[in-house]
Amino acid sequence: MLDSAHLGDIEGAFGKISVGDIGERHSLKKRLLTFAAISGPGLIVMVGDNDAGGVSTYAQAGQNYHTSLLWTLLLLIPVLVVNQEMVVRLGAVTGVGHARLINERFGKGWGWFSVGDLFVLNFLTIVTEFIGISLAASYAGISKYIAVPSAGVALIAIMASGSFQRWERAMFVFIAVSLVQIPMFFLAHPRYGTIGHDFVVPGIHGGVSSAAVLLIIAIVGTTVAPWQLFFQQSNIVDKRITPRFISYERADTVLGSFVVVIGAACIMVAADYAARGTRAFGNFTDAAGVAHLLAARGNGLGTLFAILLFDASILGAAAVTLSTSYAFGDVFGIRHSLHRGFKDAKAFYLSYSLMIAVAAGIVLIPGAPLGLITTSVQALAGLLLPSASVFLLLLCNDREVLGPWVNPKWLNLLAALIVGVLLVLSGTLMATTLFPSVNVTDVFVALAVALAAAGVVVVIGLRVVSRRSHQPILPPAPEVTEHEKLTWRMPPLTLLKPVKWSPALRVGILSLRGYLIAAVLLLIVKAIQLGGG
Repeated sequence: MLDSAHLGDIEGAFGKISVGDIGERHSLKKRLLTFAAISGPGLIVMVGDNDAGGVSTYAQAGQNYHTSLLWTLLLLIPVLVVNQEMVVRLGAVTGVGHARLINERFGKGWGWFSVGDLFVLNFLTIVTEFIGISLAASYAGISKYIAVPSAGVALIAIMASGSFQRWERAMFVFIAVSLVQIPMFFLAHPRYGTIGHDFVVPGIHGGVSSAAVLLIIAIVGTTVAPWQLFFQQSNIVDKRITPRFISYERADTVLGSFVVVIGAACIMVAADYAARGTRAFGNFTDAAGVAHLLAARGNGLGTLFAILLFDASILGAAAVTLSTSYAFGDVFGIRHSLHRGFKDAKAFYLSYSLMIAVAAGIVLIPGAPLGLITTSVQALAGLLLPSASVFLLLLCNDREVLGPWVNPKWLNLLAALIVGVLLVLSGTLMATTLFPSVNVTDVFVALAVALAAAGVVVVIGLRVVSRRSHQPILPPAPEVTEHEKLTWRMPPLTLLKPVKWSPALRVGILSLRGYLIAAVLLLIVKAIQLGGG
């Protein structure tokens, strides 16, 4: 543990739990009160994920493809739950942040690869949040040179209060404001039959295309982003949640996953309504354009959308920047807790403030390619997620770290499937960039078959090695009582046995890293092509 402030009472927005409270919660009332006190990290990370980039991406899907991409949201619920449930266990059981675990267990070289990705992606994401603020301000007729700096100052003031509880209450205020998407949905005259069909039947209006694949990857990237892993684990540690309350934090996470998908669906439906039957259909420009289209429909829809965009930008900037500052504290071994004031954790707060100031400054540069940045950042998150998910999967199978809380076999299989799907999507994007004339569907199917075959070969190879060495692929979890499991915590990191990498695993990780570097370079090419560059 790097920061002693991570020990003590749980002080949530809606209640407090004493560090010495180990009593059972038998009554429904006590369970609800406990859930109210614990809830926060899951809801904040999920609703914060519907940020400026998310609003823009979902709006683009609705304006250009009607509601035909709603099925992607339904499929993302298990992805969200699986990924974030793993960091729930890591945070509660280990008491340290995600960045520090990667550094300590896999070495600083791999740690810097992973955290380096996070720093670059998070900074660009923060830029998109201020783009959202400037667009919302432009709709209201407010100069971005007033709105953006004011928002930056407000973000710093909210974080630097020196109270975790006050910060979390402020986040719940923004979550409450985001509920304007519900009346926006009903005012958009939803076509319930079509919406129900598009949720469960995969399809793309107008057929499969390279641009559609890029947008689907962007939807994945904005809904399941790498920063979420780092944020929720560190926020759980900062909130002082222990294994005893893992079930409550899991419920918080599941609730948040449904909230984020419902919100995304509301935005798609509203954007579809805004452009339906007009020349604007299929010609998405930016989120402000959608607000103006909705304003033409009346019923205050344009104002509701602008409020949602502004609120999403503030909440997203707060969560993403804090995620980066938490990782900064993990990597450099400095105090990093919202329980501390500015004087007691200067480096932590200065790193947060610096990112806010620089990101806001970029948005204020005249002629900056803001639209290109927004679209590309979401797709970049989708491409980098497999790398983050692989390290997450390795940590959740590390018995030195999680002991009796390691992943069950079925969860490993599901997580591996998720990583595979993400790789197929990014591979399709790469292929269509290199060879624009190829059939996108054929490429997707070919890559899916190839990856499935590779997976079968890997599984067979692992079984053969396991039988010859008379060692199970993953040793069974130690048998412990329920009480022992609820009180088990990771020993000090310096006392853990070092990780032993097999040659196959090392080659696999290196191959994944090389592939993702190539994918990112080709994403830049594709984004410039679509941006008319």
